Amino acid sequence: MSQTDFIYLMPLLILTFAVLVSMLVIAAWRNHKIIYVITALSFIAAFGSLYELRTTTAYIIEPMFVIDGFGVFYIGLILLTSLLVSMLSYAYFEQREERKEEYYLLLVLATLGACVLVISTHFASLFLGLEILSISLYALIPYLRTRPRSDEAGIKYLILAAFSSAFMLFGMALVYFSTGTMVFSGLAASIAGMQELPLLLLTGIGMMLIGVGFKLGVVPFHMWTPDVYEGAPAPVTAFIATVSKGGVLGLLIRFFMEVDGFRYPVLVTILTIVAIASMFAGNLLALMQKNVKRILAYSSISHLGYILVAFMAGNQMGVEAVTFYLVAYFITSVGAFGVVAMLSDKNSDAELLEDYKGLLWRRPWTAAVFSAMLLSLAGIPLTAGFVGKFYIIAAGINDQLWLLVVMLVLNSVIGLYYYIKIIAVMFQQPETEREPAIRLRPSVYVASAGTLAVLALLLVYVGVYPTGLVQLIQNVLVSVPEIVSK
Repeated sequence: MSQTDFIYLMPLLILTFAVLVSMLVIAAWRNHKIIYVITALSFIAAFGSLYELRTTTAYIIEPMFVIDGFGVFYIGLILLTSLLVSMLSYAYFEQREERKEEYYLLLVLATLGACVLVISTHFASLFLGLEILSISLYALIPYLRTRPRSDEAGIKYLILAAFSSAFMLFGMALVYFSTGTMVFSGLAASIAGMQELPLLLLTGIGMMLIGVGFKLGVVPFHMWTPDVYEGAPAPVTAFIATVSKGGVLGLLIRFFMEVDGFRYPVLVTILTIVAIASMFAGNLLALMQKNVKRILAYSSISHLGYILVAFMAGNQMGVEAVTFYLVAYFITSVGAFGVVAMLSDKNSDAELLEDYKGLLWRRPWTAAVFSAMLLSLAGIPLTAGFVGKFYIIAAGINDQLWLLVVMLVLNSVIGLYYYIKIIAVMFQQPETEREPAIRLRPSVYVASAGTLAVLALLLVYVGVYPTGLVQLIQNVLVSVPEIVSK
């Protein structure tokens, strides 16, 4: 590797260095605040190092990685989201007696895995990034071991993730056997002249899609989502809903655009069925829930179905719509789970609908932020979620995906009910007198309330003035030749 290679990999090297430093500090002196500061500074430093890469076109580090505008944007989005999650985590774990320091090691490692995914162009780097992310989540999900459903959630994720990794590896082996290459560009060259994929190659790609489908939590690989969301600590749930799925989506976009997978009707048909099933299953199952974390879990399944509508467009506008919607979804999901984390106590998370009864009268500012996040998830105007959903519909109409667009609109109407149900519970008159305000230490208050305030402002800003973000995304994607050419 050359010196230039190290410069382009600087965000990943900073995260790796931060893990080593944190391990040494923990070995010498356990201190929650110090480890949190090291973690936050590492995310800020890694994000700052992207400034040198902002104008890059496509720098290839053979044979594993390509650093281009698309990858830089997704790495930046992942790092900023992880920074916000770490701030919420500090406020959340400061109330608890468990050993907290190792949590931040796992958080940084999981972020590193997601960053590796979005710049991968080789099956080896793909699997390496996926396993770094997954193994970190194995420990993050059951981190609060005294919780009643914590171990259950961790074991379920461990078993199903192991199955998905096996499918992914077997699929890679079949693709390599059929084409003789593990590089995305080499695979694209091998199948460029094929009108139909050979059965063995199609089976391999299908098995890889099963592994990706599990990580995204789309139907029929969604069974783990509600149980894991419910059993994991609230900040970890926010991380899974955003960074984990965003990294895998970035990988999926790069892979499909590189090999032009939209030329093959069988793959298009499979993804169409998955998108429609995810929208309906997510929304209909959410209607029957009384647990807020499970409602948000089923909601995430439906939102992945929405994202697949734009993904199916298979062109630059579709990728722009997916990217914009991901930004809006990251803001709203971290904000929603941030409210859950803020209202949680040392014994349990605030996950039942009864926990939110009369919240407007007890904590009006928190209720207003949570309402804004839920309205954005529902796609109400003047929020980031509305603009994102409009962008997805526009991309679908532009590519004449009428069935998917109609299903999206129908499911958006269905989903409105359970979001409004949570807001209605918050607006109910409380049965008891208003609780006295809890006095938090300044550092905890800034980490929790300050993070939610920033997210609420971003939510409204992107919803009212989306032009800046749209132009940024368009400028970034112009530097990705394989996307522009499709």
